[in-house]
Amino acid sequence: MIDHMGLSVSDYAAAKAFYDAVMPAIGGGRLMEVTAAETGGTYEGAGYGKDGKPYFWIGTGGPLQGRLHVAFVAESRAAVDAFYAAAMAAGARDNGPPGLRPHYHPNYYGAFVLDPDGHNIEAVCHKPE
Repeated sequence: MIDHMGLSVSDYAAAKAFYDAVMPAIGGGRLMEVTAAETGGTYEGAGYGKDGKPYFWIGTGGPLQGRLHVAFVAESRAAVDAFYAAAMAAGARDNGPPGLRPHYHPNYYGAFVLDPDGHNIEAVCHKPE
């Protein structure tokens, strides 16, 4: 149902460095970047995704109030582990290490980190392994 989503970040360069480091662990990466000149204002943004489709955007505009939760699909439990390791190496704060979360369903394997703005970012695999 969701085509894409975007969130404002307090430090665009820091957020871009963070997502550049963690998205490859789940098979994604930065696919697009738009400048203030291209948008006709002050907005700059970076779009992350895979298969040529950016579905997650970060951009200028100041920090959001409160935390946002975003869960990215990982194709394997190993990808969840790699996402968590990459996020921690990129300066994330732990918000739940990789592991089963059977209270959601028996095969729910996820990891949670807080990004540079404190957003709860998750990688999740629903496949049994």
